[in-house]
Amino acid sequence: MSAHRPCTARNETPLERADRNFVELLQELRVTQTGVQILFAFLLSLAFTSRFSSLDQVQRATYASTLLLSVLAAVLFTAPAALHRSLFQQGAKPLIVQVSSRLASAGMAVLVLAFTGSVTLVVDVTAGRLGGIAAGAATLVACLGLWGLLPRLVRRAVTRPASPPPAAAPRPEPSARRR
Repeated sequence: MSAHRPCTARNETPLERADRNFVELLQELRVTQTGVQILFAFLLSLAFTSRFSSLDQVQRATYASTLLLSVLAAVLFTAPAALHRSLFQQGAKPLIVQVSSRLASAGMAVLVLAFTGSVTLVVDVTAGRLGGIAAGAATLVACLGLWGLLPRLVRRAVTRPASPPPAAAPRPEPSARRR
């Protein structure tokens, strides 16, 4: 019976909360999955271009590692669906949500590296090694800032106790102002 009593400010049971959290996670995964698919398709097509044979060893290593990182990101982002399908109607929804959230977080970390590698490679080929390194570093910093630091700052702002508004200076009585 205790598994069905309300547990949140939304007045939902633990199972209702798990269902809602899983739906929200799936929405997030739909967004990231599209980006990973586009990146993966782009990387796959590069090997079949005429310029690919002119890549040097560093560029080829960057390409191969970035391709493998994008595959790993895709696997991590699709694993929650496979996990859910394997454990469907087994009473494991809260655990599925917990594990799936960790898989999605790992997928985001790998995706940062895949984005960084792909930008590094493209700019290296088009503008030179130093430009590629700079663009890759800027991509890494942007992703870490927006995906890592920003959520921590927002969380801190949300969890910080609200300070009382500053006390207003006492206003003179209306009769005192007329004099």
